[in-house]
Amino acid sequence: MGDKSAIEWTDATWNPVRGCVKVSPGCKHCYAETFAERFRGVKGHPYEQGFDLRLVPDKLDQPLRWKRPRRIFVNSMSDLFQEGVPDSYIGAVFAVMALASQHTFQVLTKRADRACAWMAEATKRLPHRWWMDEALGRYGFDEKQRAPLVPERDWPLPNVWLGVSVENQEYAEERIPHLLQTPAAVRFVSAEPLLGPIEFIEGFEDGQPEGLRIDWLRGADLGDTKIPALNWIICGGESGPGARPMYPQWARGIRDQCIAAGVPFFFKQWGEWCADDQVQIDDYGGCEWKVAAEVILDMPSLHRVGKKVTGRLLDGREWNEFPKDERRV
Repeated sequence: MGDKSAIEWTDATWNPVRGCVKVSPGCKHCYAETFAERFRGVKGHPYEQGFDLRLVPDKLDQPLRWKRPRRIFVNSMSDLFQEGVPDSYIGAVFAVMALASQHTFQVLTKRADRACAWMAEATKRLPHRWWMDEALGRYGFDEKQRAPLVPERDWPLPNVWLGVSVENQEYAEERIPHLLQTPAAVRFVSAEPLLGPIEFIEGFEDGQPEGLRIDWLRGADLGDTKIPALNWIICGGESGPGARPMYPQWARGIRDQCIAAGVPFFFKQWGEWCADDQVQIDDYGGCEWKVAAEVILDMPSLHRVGKKVTGRLLDGREWNEFPKDERRV
């Protein structure tokens, strides 16, 4: 955690909130909880209280001390929009992201409904300096530190990407529509751990012809109703104790939808499991994935061989695509 991260799609992590509460099947084997609970009761350790929810105001200014621009995953050990995090504290986090404009912040949540509501309310409270300044003052920033906040700042913040974590079709349909209603410079989805296939379309019936379906990857213009497109998809299998398998056709299905829509696709990992269409090399010393038609049609048998063995190759290559960031060009 901190200035360097092993998470493939980010450069650093920033945790002004610690701890969380499980809300869906994707949370079952939460890596953050497993890590934090190892240190419960260890006096003086950042996770002395285990995975209990805790605000950490003394970490709010951490990105301001990092001068080199980087991608920063916000709350890799928590969820900024969970119940129990005050609106004012979320405001302070956004104010810091506004001040640290050299960085790109990646905010990922399972509470898409609250993120949407909070951003809508923040948008109403313009100019932004007023509520951001108030939030920073509440959490210990002095007037000099708050001074760079300017009312003309772009909104939504151009350096903040908002994403939702989804594990299957049910939670995609629950969370993605909220995300698409939320103001954001970049909207992304993390399908990890992927526990089922996902089609990035939904039925749309409000005043529209019966049977009309909207492609979340491409967006839509329905006259009075504008549905923006998603800008980035991350996909990955589960790792660690108790990890559940991700079938190859699930990952391929998401990749193929992204290719068809021209949306950047990032394949993070297979996780712990190999399928029958995987060729084992050097006694599980490495693996190479091949497409087998009979396996795609049917659910293949899977073998647990470990994350290091399964690796990150999807059909023979790494997929490390990112949304275009105009500030990095």
